[in-house]
Amino acid sequence: MAVYVYSIVGKEHPLRLDDFAGVGDPPSPLRTVTSGSLAAVVSDAPEGLRPKRRDLTAHQEVQTRLMADGAVLPLRFGLTAPDDDAVREALDERATEYADRLGALEGCAEYNLKVKQDEEALLRQILEDSPEARELNDAVRGGTAGPDVSLALGELVAGEVDARHASLAAGVVEALRPFSRDQQTSQPSGEDFLSVSFLVAEEQEELFLATEMSVANQMGEDFEFRLNGPLPPYSFV
Repeated sequence: MAVYVYSIVGKEHPLRLDDFAGVGDPPSPLRTVTSGSLAAVVSDAPEGLRPKRRDLTAHQEVQTRLMADGAVLPLRFGLTAPDDDAVREALDERATEYADRLGALEGCAEYNLKVKQDEEALLRQILEDSPEARELNDAVRGGTAGPDVSLALGELVAGEVDARHASLAAGVVEALRPFSRDQQTSQPSGEDFLSVSFLVAEEQEELFLATEMSVANQMGEDFEFRLNGPLPPYSFV
């Protein structure tokens, strides 16, 4: 039977999972597959598994409980293997890599930060700072400009938005970098101009959170900071 794989931990991990069940309906009992100094937390894989709320929650709760007791390599939802032997073989083949990553993640959690800026406030700022943008905007609003002027204004504003957001994103990351062991940026979606995950050690957590709050306050009400964590360190496996 196919095996659903939740995470990898050190063999010495306490694995306090008696009160937890895995994915599937009915939920599958959790068990471990061990090899050398490593253990994989697994269950039987249900047929036709989809990312439903109950199963996503079950997957996340296993990671959170494991993380509370030690280092964990949390695997993404939906990872399966043909059987226990295939899991054991993977642990054998990548034993050194997995052990190194567990060492790097010991005592750490992931924090994901997304930031966006009020669009109207940004456009006002660009018009205030750029005489060229103001001139083009006045021509467009006066109704006398041709389509080439509107196009030029759009290109100018888009370039300014990209440049300003790139600079702001870099500044936020640099302010928080000293309080994290590692960072992973991802492509922002929607109105966000920054999406970044930080690997934060427990002893740096207070300073990291205080600095994030300070940066958000300094940047002002035109910016929305959304910090999510502590999380299992998915981005750093």
